[in-house]
Amino acid sequence: MTLTVETANENVVNTQYAVRGEIVQIAAQLASEGRKIIYCNIGNPQSLGQKPITFFRQVLALCDCPVLLESPEVEKLFPSDAIARARALLAACPGGTGAYSQSKGIQVCREAIARGIEARDGFPSDPNSIFITDGASPGVHMCMKVLLRNDSDAILTPIPQYPLYSATLTLYGGSLAPYYLDESKGWSMGVEELSASIAKARAAGKTVRALVVINPGNPTGQVLSMENQKEIIKFCKDEGLILLADEVYQDNIYAEGKEFNSFKKVLRSMGDEYNSVQLVSFQSTSKGFYGECGRRGGYMEMVGFDDKVGGLMNKIASVNLCSNTAGQILMSLVMEPPKQGDPSYALYSEERDAILSSLKRRAKMIVSCLNSLEGVSCNDAEGAMYAFPSITLPPKAVQAAEALGKKPDVFYCIELLKKTGVCVVAGSGFGQKEGTFHFRTTFLPSEEDFPTIVKGLTEFHEEFMKKYSS
Repeated sequence: MTLTVETANENVVNTQYAVRGEIVQIAAQLASEGRKIIYCNIGNPQSLGQKPITFFRQVLALCDCPVLLESPEVEKLFPSDAIARARALLAACPGGTGAYSQSKGIQVCREAIARGIEARDGFPSDPNSIFITDGASPGVHMCMKVLLRNDSDAILTPIPQYPLYSATLTLYGGSLAPYYLDESKGWSMGVEELSASIAKARAAGKTVRALVVINPGNPTGQVLSMENQKEIIKFCKDEGLILLADEVYQDNIYAEGKEFNSFKKVLRSMGDEYNSVQLVSFQSTSKGFYGECGRRGGYMEMVGFDDKVGGLMNKIASVNLCSNTAGQILMSLVMEPPKQGDPSYALYSEERDAILSSLKRRAKMIVSCLNSLEGVSCNDAEGAMYAFPSITLPPKAVQAAEALGKKPDVFYCIELLKKTGVCVVAGSGFGQKEGTFHFRTTFLPSEEDFPTIVKGLTEFHEEFMKKYSS
């Protein structure tokens, strides 16, 4: 039988991933025609001008080209701590970065990640419970492969949500059990809503296996309080759910009075009574202040699982042999960066602080701009890299979209793209309450580009509303 769309795996055909969907494809076509496109659809910092952290790149350069370490000039070109780190890594990697590693990841990299987790949380971390992956996404895929047995298995997933979760649930034949974040309360996460969602799923005959929490939120940008996290953990214990904690934006906190606390830290602080709760947490090199998306580095840490389950995960990892070694090294550097007193610390901390303070300014600028527009309301971006405004679209705009077979927010985003070259993602790609319209935009473009983006967005929105309100 020949392969066609009609004979392909139905789960693949039905999988949707809006972040790289129709609007982005139109943007690519416009770019091929010579239009300047500003890609605000995805958190890809370095594509929008963010510079890499020097220490990270120095260590990677030395590991990838070890002949540099033999040069008598190396100490003039690289700081001593970068040289020492590269030598230690290469000593533990027979064959260097071009050789396969253990399927879980390079041992010394997992040990460095574990030390970083311990320094962050104040509780022990076992390197053998850590799997280094090609970004956080493959870790989510691994968990879904093990968790989902058939479409009767469901995962509690936030709405709005990063479409990785809806996509993997469709791909592996599971079911999404939605719970809704409360936009009127800063996209808060209520246990009452979780209880209602799980009851509805079970009434429909679903076996709810796990709860996904994204903190800081994507696309919504909220940062959970420790009290809220404790409620969520208690809910998981009471309901027998595995907690899947997406924490890739843990370094992106902007709101005064807000701080990131990992679910691992909160769980361990709750005492032995909660030792039965199973937790998988995800981290990545793509976000934070590092923004190394193309390096594809990430990890997942498994807490509360027995060795046999770890063996199943290792089996899946073994099928892919290993994640890329440069990403593994980079993930270890992110979790164990230069410390105060190290030769590279001053430059590292200067670069880190400059990036984070600029992101904080840009977050305020984009939210302020959006809230100044007619019919647009946007909560503060407490964390992450996005704003997720709500738009009240005129009935004529909704009718015009329907006439073209488009969802209204998709129609708005396509028109915005065509008029301004700014590419954003429609809220329907993340899930939203019926009758509401949103879009997600990153605030990663450089501060120099922001006035142009704000001017273009403001002028477009005024023209759009005028056209469809008359």
